Amino acid sequence: VQLQASGGGLVQAGGSLTLSCVVSGRTVDSMSTAWHRQAPGKQRELVALITSAGITNYADSVKGRFTISRDNAQNTVYLQMNSLKPEDTAVYYCRALQRATNYWGQGTLVTVSS
Repeated sequence: VQLQASGGGLVQAGGSLTLSCVVSGRTVDSMSTAWHRQAPGKQRELVALITSAGITNYADSVKGRFTISRDNAQNTVYLQMNSLKPEDTAVYYCRALQRATNYWGQGTLVTVSS
C-alpha cells in the first residue's frame, strides 16, 4: 500500500485548504484511513479518521471545521479544512490501516498565518 499526500500550502487565518491522499495497492473503502498532523516540537496527533464502513471521527480541536471524506472511484481520501487557525500549522500525514499494518504517506506542510 502506498499513499501520496498533497495540497498543503500557506493560507491566512480563516481560510480553507483541501488535502488529498491518493492510495494505491488497496481500495480506500477496504481500509480505515486517517489524517494526522505534527506541529514543530509536538507529538504527532490524530486529526480525523474514516473507517471502511464510512464512520468518521475527529479530534476535538477540529470538529466543525474539518471534514474527512473519500472518493472510491479516485481511490483518494480528502481532508477539507475550513476556518483555519494559526495553531493548525503542521505537517499533515495520511495513514491507512490494513490488517493491523499502518501505512504512511509523506507529509504535506500546512502553514496558517495570523
